[in-house]
Amino acid sequence: MSLTAFIAVASVTLLLCVMTGPDRDDLDTFYTGYRTLSPLPGGLAVAGDYLSAATVLGTTGVIALTGHDGLVLALSTTLSLVLLMFLLAEPLRNAGRFTMGDMLTRRAPGRAARIASCAVTLAALLPLMVVQLAGSGSLLSFVLGFDGSGFRTGAVITLGAVMTGYAAIGGMKGTALIQIIKTVVLLGAGLLISVRVLDRFDWDSGALLRAAEAGSGAGAAYLHSGLQFGGSDLDMISSELTVVLGAACLPHITMRLTGARSARAVRRSLSWAVACVVCLCLFLAVIGFGAAALVGHDRITAAQAQGNSAILQVTGAVAGSGTTGALVVTTMTTAIFLTLLASVAGMILACGNSLAHDLFAHGLRGDRPVGPRTETATARGAAVAVGALAVTLAVLARHWNVQALVTLSFCIGASAIAPALVYSMFWRRYTPTGLLCTLIGGTLCVLVLITGTTLVSGSPGSLFPRNDFTWFPLTTTGLVSVPFGFLAGWLGTVRGPGNNCPRQRKRYEAAEPWILAGAPPAGRH
Repeated sequence: MSLTAFIAVASVTLLLCVMTGPDRDDLDTFYTGYRTLSPLPGGLAVAGDYLSAATVLGTTGVIALTGHDGLVLALSTTLSLVLLMFLLAEPLRNAGRFTMGDMLTRRAPGRAARIASCAVTLAALLPLMVVQLAGSGSLLSFVLGFDGSGFRTGAVITLGAVMTGYAAIGGMKGTALIQIIKTVVLLGAGLLISVRVLDRFDWDSGALLRAAEAGSGAGAAYLHSGLQFGGSDLDMISSELTVVLGAACLPHITMRLTGARSARAVRRSLSWAVACVVCLCLFLAVIGFGAAALVGHDRITAAQAQGNSAILQVTGAVAGSGTTGALVVTTMTTAIFLTLLASVAGMILACGNSLAHDLFAHGLRGDRPVGPRTETATARGAAVAVGALAVTLAVLARHWNVQALVTLSFCIGASAIAPALVYSMFWRRYTPTGLLCTLIGGTLCVLVLITGTTLVSGSPGSLFPRNDFTWFPLTTTGLVSVPFGFLAGWLGTVRGPGNNCPRQRKRYEAAEPWILAGAPPAGRH
């Protein structure tokens, strides 16, 4: 049934992408879906992009293995989207046209800024794509009951081809439809498994937590802070700071905001998205504690060291026997299949759009215009190229522990993209030089620091477990790299060329009413 569900999901969703994709080479149609989504579908699409397979599987696994610390991670994931809704959603919708580069260069234009925006988009999203594609082979093997390196390689290539097809054929509207279906199915499956877990404990949450503590193998520490980070408060603060600032600022999330009809619509869409994410995080918390209670630490880590298979293991434990049990398992595996397919498709689309619009149309060609047909064809070709690159890297890295790449993506989002967006939207003096310093400085700081963490070496779950060249005391770089990103942007602005430039200030003042309030600038009607 799981194999049938996988084939059906892949076939039907790809057909929907073909049917809803743009039927003409129009930039607004391909890049934004011509802003046809109302707030509820738009919110479901944002939630779908936000809830990647790494988030769903990883959060459940962390809760199952570390208890309290995993629950804090889930809350931080929700808080990140709330922060986006209240602080940046409307300005980003008003400032953006198609890509993150449009948002950043609205008041700090220049070819260098466009190229840097494209490079940071790739640096932030490519690692996350590789992690999910590399894990998809093992997950599909676990679900379908097949084993062997050849099957896993074939699974990675097949899933990558389908995801790339979503992005290249469907564009923004087609991928939005897949994200909407994914969110609805994922919420339904999460509710179903949560209800069955709670029913096992007669709806007594205290009994569930006591059983989870007993099955965790960590004793009383399971329900107290510090298990995940060995009692290091600084490490936990750094991790939560990275998630809160980085998760919602990744380019495929901010790009989705450009598809809203208006600033009011984007507010309502984010309200729906936050509600969906809150509900799912509550479901994942129940499922995670249920996994610790009903499956146990040893069986979870034996299947997958990071606990990514915990959600499927607890589904099998509560599903029961017979046809009903098979249907319950099939429902959850269908939700996981959709999550894998849809989340990477959105990232491929964001990277392809940035390559076509930021790099090709504006970065390399400068003032020479590009026709809509040419740019749309370039965006489709770039999506195929990005998908092929991600699949190739995932096949090469499928035997490695690449979970460090998830942290790398979030760290770049928090240390380079978040400071650049905040400065671009709200600081009048911000200059193109400051923008370059923020993007390049924040990204380089993350790349340097993360090589010294235990995610890369020095621990059994690291990228190179047999080596130890750790020199950075924290697991994530956020506590250092986030302030460095803001500082680099400030120094680049106050010390670089263009500081106190009247033309720069007037450019922002002309765009400020539209960016912050959606009001036409003076002299425009």
